[in-house]
Amino acid sequence: MSYAQKIAAYLPLVLADATIPELPHHYRGKVRDNYDMPDGTRVIITSDRISAFDRILTTIPLKGQVLTQTARFWFEQTGDICPNHVVSYPDPNVVVGKLLKIMPVEIVVRDYMCGTTGTSIWPMYKAGKREMYGITFPEGLRENQKLPETIITPTSKAFDAGHDEPLSAKEVVEQGLLTQEQWDIVSGYALKLFARGREMAAARGLILVDTKYEFGFDEAGNIILADEIHTPDSSRYWFAATYAQRFEAGQRPESFDKDFVRTWVNGQCDPYKDDIPSIPDEVRVKAAEVYISAFEQITGQKFEFPDPSVPTLERIRNALLPLAKSAVSR
Repeated sequence: MSYAQKIAAYLPLVLADATIPELPHHYRGKVRDNYDMPDGTRVIITSDRISAFDRILTTIPLKGQVLTQTARFWFEQTGDICPNHVVSYPDPNVVVGKLLKIMPVEIVVRDYMCGTTGTSIWPMYKAGKREMYGITFPEGLRENQKLPETIITPTSKAFDAGHDEPLSAKEVVEQGLLTQEQWDIVSGYALKLFARGREMAAARGLILVDTKYEFGFDEAGNIILADEIHTPDSSRYWFAATYAQRFEAGQRPESFDKDFVRTWVNGQCDPYKDDIPSIPDEVRVKAAEVYISAFEQITGQKFEFPDPSVPTLERIRNALLPLAKSAVSR
């Protein structure tokens, strides 16, 4: 049986909604459902939802498990560098983490001149900017070129559906978002995490191009790594074997191309104005293949398919019953 056939069996089991009435304080993000527990932890369930164009597009079978397990791999591989929020993993889609006060600054680490969004360095550089994020860039850089050194491009974190705004390290401190000491700690963590990721990715034939980190503060004010780390959703990876040849030819580097879901939607409508048409199952299955392939190449582990006879939400609810009972008894 091919991977595509195997994945297709999970189409009826996709986790579109992770509402669990037994758990308190439910907050539903674009991809994750969160529950703040009375013991100071947060239950984070990664659904199979995929978002783009500021809306939910569809579900991708097994995507939530891929993201949770990829992040788990990296949290375990980087625990010696900085503390992280992980308390336990009661289910393949679930992490229980410490409840943190999320830092108002998003940390993006970059090794290459690339990107497409408004806060990415390539569009700004192409438009003629040479001073970005408090960093002076040399003339003559090309798209997808290795930068002279690894850089951090922080942005303000928009909590109320606003837009993230570029910041320099100096502005982070001057605006009171972080103290100088906090910035020094978090930037040091980010560069060390990225260096570990880059080294391990290289051993797997991959280039870790850039990544986003989210940090928070615990009750004592300690800086803790949160959310996810080095997943296909938070990081860009290229295939090392073909990078140099494609760069010299002016071609886009080979990557885990998750954008074909976005590309398919773009080809059908204006996703910012029109209703999103129903995305065919074969596109969703192909996307799942990409995510699973990414997990296996990034981690070097074989993806463990869950039992297809048990509905995903039922399996998760059963795994979280002890936490639900504990919450009621408090």
